[in-house]
Amino acid sequence: MTKPLAAALAFALAGAAVMPNALAQGTPQTVSIMRVDPTSVATGYRTSKVVGATVYNEANESVGTIDDLIIAPNERVPFAVVSVGGFLGMGSRYVVVPYNSLQIRDKKMVLPGATKDALKALPEFKYAS
Repeated sequence: MTKPLAAALAFALAGAAVMPNALAQGTPQTVSIMRVDPTSVATGYRTSKVVGATVYNEANESVGTIDDLIIAPNERVPFAVVSVGGFLGMGSRYVVVPYNSLQIRDKKMVLPGATKDALKALPEFKYAS
């Protein structure tokens, strides 16, 4: 970062810190920032790699495919929308499982204890319009 840019940024932040609360609207909010190790995060899976991944059970049987990842408005845990059954996208049914119930083993998405029948027995998920 160049010195003039850094100085301008510091000046802007200092000005924002001393502005009166008269400009604030609604309930005062605080932001909690947590330090994250980028090296550790970089070893994870991108959503673009997770969506479309085949889901297996511990017997290495394919039980579905991850269609999407969703974070509900009142939740902090993502959910995986899993497509079950069907052939080439026809006749498939969507169900939702908590993402943290999936495990990554040997670069595969594994849902322990899952069978196609058990997943089909879950309530059907439909995307909101």
